[in-house]
Amino acid sequence: MNGFSSEERAAPFTLEYRVFLKNEKGQYISPFHDIPIYADKDVFHMVVEVPRWSNAKMEIATKDPLNPIKQDVKKGKLRYVANLFPYKGYIWNYGAIPQTWEDPGHNDKHTGCCGDNDPIDVCEIGSKVCARGEIISVKVLGILAMIDEGETDWKVIAINVDDPDAANYNDINDVKRLKPGYLEATVDWFRRYKVPDGKPENQFAFNAEFKDKDFAIDIIKSMHDYWKALVTKKTDGKGISCMNTTVSESPFKCDPDAAKAIVDALPPPCESACTIPTDVDKWFHHQKN
Repeated sequence: MNGFSSEERAAPFTLEYRVFLKNEKGQYISPFHDIPIYADKDVFHMVVEVPRWSNAKMEIATKDPLNPIKQDVKKGKLRYVANLFPYKGYIWNYGAIPQTWEDPGHNDKHTGCCGDNDPIDVCEIGSKVCARGEIISVKVLGILAMIDEGETDWKVIAINVDDPDAANYNDINDVKRLKPGYLEATVDWFRRYKVPDGKPENQFAFNAEFKDKDFAIDIIKSMHDYWKALVTKKTDGKGISCMNTTVSESPFKCDPDAAKAIVDALPPPCESACTIPTDVDKWFHHQKN
């Protein structure tokens, strides 16, 4: 175990719901800024935001102090991704690599679009369904360059190092060989997942082809550099909360008591059972172009 744990506040599937991260001492930390990008040499930490097969669009709240995980809201309503036939919710464990940032002020040379202002996204393809707020260690295998409403939104493909088959996966071609159809389904999912909300299909750079592990790691390292500039105030984050408890060179660093005060001011965890709206289970059928 890596010593990280999580704590829920308020009820899941409500506007108030939050998941805070804690270190091995039980002190509150930011999953965006305080969890190290590297778990080991060439192994990255991943913050799991959405367990596989679930629909609630949970994400690190970049603008909230301590950046807890919360459910995304659009026009006052909690967001759920549709079950786009034949997929059930998210088709991988979905989350982000900490200490990375897709800078909206940087025009990406590969895509011609600026960053989406979030940590870099990860699709974890192992067999275990992870828990929301779980911190896992992953091997990076490749990357997809999605363009989402004019913004660059990289999607890293990775596998949990604790997966029984992890040793067999070392690059993107291993995924093609050992999980036939999975990468094609991944492109299809990302292309169409906003269509049920009345949005156009998403676009991709590189003709929607996955780039390999070395390319992916170079992209992640550049996003780590953008994050460093953000957290040390060399770049203006324009509303992003950089409050952290570990980054010594950051002017936003605070002590554990200040972090605790933020969580203590919020509603306690919800004891009652919380239900997801039933229409989240609907199938959505859409003619592929």
